[in-house]
Amino acid sequence: MSIREATPDDVPEILAMIRELADYERAVHEVVATEALLRESLFGSDPAVFALIAESDDSDEVVGFALWFRNFSTWLGRHGVYLEDLYVRPAHRGAGHGKALLQALAQIAVDRGYGRFEWWVLDWNTPALEFYRSIGAEPMDEWTVQRVSGDALHRLAGRD
Repeated sequence: MSIREATPDDVPEILAMIRELADYERAVHEVVATEALLRESLFGSDPAVFALIAESDDSDEVVGFALWFRNFSTWLGRHGVYLEDLYVRPAHRGAGHGKALLQALAQIAVDRGYGRFEWWVLDWNTPALEFYRSIGAEPMDEWTVQRVSGDALHRLAGRD
């Protein structure tokens, strides 16, 4: 297998895998991303999000991806890696692609002097939770996610 940085040519496959992941997470109806939006976010004049691609060595087939961005810890005074999505297509799971993507992100964090590597996982996704425990990830049980979006975001911004 190989892990590489995404290129603009990967955008259609990335979007397809985002939809596959959303379907698995029972939320495909929430996906509004388009190729144009992803292309601008990943490869525009000021990209703030990045992607790695996992390929099968025998066919150069795209089998997975990791989409990430930098975050910041005020307590550490350093940037970190925040993993937005990690996905490996079902037919390729168990072959090490997910672990290889996580290792590549850990290498980015270490090489750049970042202090953390974090992500969220759904509490019902037992296979993912077990996998993450096996690589040394620790749950942050005392924290809860808060989100403002849609109409509430516009109201908060005073733009309703």
